[in-house]
Amino acid sequence: MAFVDSGIEPVRHPMPGAVKWEPRERAPAHPGFDAAYAREAIRELKPLYARLERVIPPLEWAGHAPYIKAIRDLKREKNAAILAHNYMTPEIFHGVGDILGDSLQLAKEAAKTDADVIVQCGVHFMAETAKLLNPNKTVLIPDPHAGCSLASSVTPEDVRALRAAYPGVPIVTYVNTSAAVKAECDICCTSANAVKVVESLGSPRVLLIPDQYLARYVASQTKVEIVSWKGACEVHERFTGEELRGYREAEPGIKILAHPECPPDVIAEADYTGSTAGMIKWVKDEKPARVVLVTECSMAANVAAEAPDTNFTRPCNLCPHMKRISLPKILDSLVTMKEEVTVDPKIAARARLAVERMVNLPV
Repeated sequence: MAFVDSGIEPVRHPMPGAVKWEPRERAPAHPGFDAAYAREAIRELKPLYARLERVIPPLEWAGHAPYIKAIRDLKREKNAAILAHNYMTPEIFHGVGDILGDSLQLAKEAAKTDADVIVQCGVHFMAETAKLLNPNKTVLIPDPHAGCSLASSVTPEDVRALRAAYPGVPIVTYVNTSAAVKAECDICCTSANAVKVVESLGSPRVLLIPDQYLARYVASQTKVEIVSWKGACEVHERFTGEELRGYREAEPGIKILAHPECPPDVIAEADYTGSTAGMIKWVKDEKPARVVLVTECSMAANVAAEAPDTNFTRPCNLCPHMKRISLPKILDSLVTMKEEVTVDPKIAARARLAVERMVNLPV
């Protein structure tokens, strides 16, 4: 294991053309649903609710069902596909999502879809990635202010400073970055494939940005020297090893699964460390009686819907950016065809290379 802090202070001014993440709410385009429509939606979606009743109370479902029916109908009408990240709430993830998973799964499947319209239910960098891989399709994000603390922690200027400080050292960027940052890097990675990407470069030293904790975790799994950046996920960095020891004391036998964006003391307490997709597979394969997923808390509800024999203890750290996406906003997006995501063609050409290098790595 070799881990090095880059020692370079981040550029603090905003990127040219960057979205300024400020709270903003848009009224849904649909004014509401009458009682007959709501009853029909509940009847039509009864098989779906049978899968979700463990995680969505009946009263909440009565409010969700008309939106889910309307969104499903509009998807067919407009040949649209909804990409739903694991951190979406269950009514979105299971109710209207077509392509489901972590950022790697979404990136790969986005490149294969034959839909004319892609609706990204996630955060802005994910929508940009979908656009990079589908330049001729319309890509929408229901709330353009759904940002990411990691994506905002590094700028293209920062990457150019790293290039100057570490000449000849390849730069791997986590997909949780803007297209403008991806354009300055050699290849992308996700938490699921970061070790594989780093080792594929054949270099004794690699810069891995922007998540410092992911970089530390990768350094513990490879002989490659990893040079890090100072970024962190505002959800995962809040967990502590002491908190997890408290869960073990309160519930002996509980299994702890941690995301590699967590601090080292958290990972040291975990029974398993891996991407969100890896966590889901572990739960399905191992079928633990009780588990705590140390990640964004909506994922536990999504997994619980598919793992009825496992009980979930939920440390509810919510991502405020992911939670900007809601059923009314998704419906609004499909009705109005807003907000469309675009990427400057000069940036897109270079950023696309970094994403495609990752997607095209041999399995």
